[in-house]
Amino acid sequence: MAYHITLLPGDGIGPEITEATVKVLEATGLKFEWDVHIVGQQAQDKFGTPLPETVLESIKRNRVALKGPVTTPIGSGFRSVNVALRKSLDLYACLRPCKTYAGAPTLFQNVDIVVVRENTEDLYSGIEFAKGSQEAKQLSELVARSSGEKLRENSGFSLKVISETASRRIVKFAFEYAHTHGRKKVTAAHKANIMKFSDGLFLAVAREVAKDYPDIEFEDVVIDALCMRLVRAPQQYDVIVLPNLYGDIVSDLCAGLIGGLGLAPGANIGDDVAVFEPTHGSAPKYTGQNKVNPMAMMLSAVLMLRHLGENEKANRMEKAIAAVIQEGKTVTYDLKPDRNQPASTTSEVADAVIGKMKTA
Repeated sequence: MAYHITLLPGDGIGPEITEATVKVLEATGLKFEWDVHIVGQQAQDKFGTPLPETVLESIKRNRVALKGPVTTPIGSGFRSVNVALRKSLDLYACLRPCKTYAGAPTLFQNVDIVVVRENTEDLYSGIEFAKGSQEAKQLSELVARSSGEKLRENSGFSLKVISETASRRIVKFAFEYAHTHGRKKVTAAHKANIMKFSDGLFLAVAREVAKDYPDIEFEDVVIDALCMRLVRAPQQYDVIVLPNLYGDIVSDLCAGLIGGLGLAPGANIGDDVAVFEPTHGSAPKYTGQNKVNPMAMMLSAVLMLRHLGENEKANRMEKAIAAVIQEGKTVTYDLKPDRNQPASTTSEVADAVIGKMKTA
């Protein structure tokens, strides 16, 4: 039986790390039928939209997608393809495991944190009003009438939206993940001391949901205190559940604890479909150089295999990646103790992982 998977190579370094990952996946012995589509700038140029409807149809049909990073224009141009995918497919849970591997260049050991990020709301809802627009003026007038606060006329607005519905399902997802994977503690991060009606709602729901899981330890922590504690003693954390923006920032912080974004996988999961992709961006300045680390993409594929129920193949692939990291011989520049040392190429890393799988 072949798995039908939607494949989105992305842009920038996306096609290179996708090619390396597909090569490793096919070396597991599993059969795949890849339904390949373009997104981002290529799709914008060809179809007039960065996210064609055919892409969404493919993912809904196959229910699983493997995606490379996509460049999002800064300050202008089309909105984030990532955000659009998550909203269109209701991929409400962003799963970002951060785990240390022997040999990775990091000051920390024995870190094994799973960041669970709410994926559809908060300041990433995409509800924005440009400076000088009629909508911005109307919003300013509404704020003045309802609160007495006079906002600066040259203001732009992005709305922070936190609902009970989204908060409940993401916290429940975090506890269910902890229960299923033998995790002992869930930490909810927030800024409820300041934003009492948004983060305060998230916190209240988290505390309520936690009561349904008495076998799992629960704590809550203010987001700035969490960041300080993570860089002092990250081993005290297990599963961390956060609203969208905090989750994005904290997952990158945790990636720094384990050796960088090159080792940080990700999954975006809904009730019906799941999209697997690395945490890092598209790094367009390295496009076509065959030098970037494909391991975050490969580890995202490991998450995909586990989602498909192929745990033995997933474990073998992860062990092979870990063995290559520990050996330190065939790794890209970011995993070298000295970045001036000779480093391996993207494709050489793929060959090394395949070699380890064959000898495992």
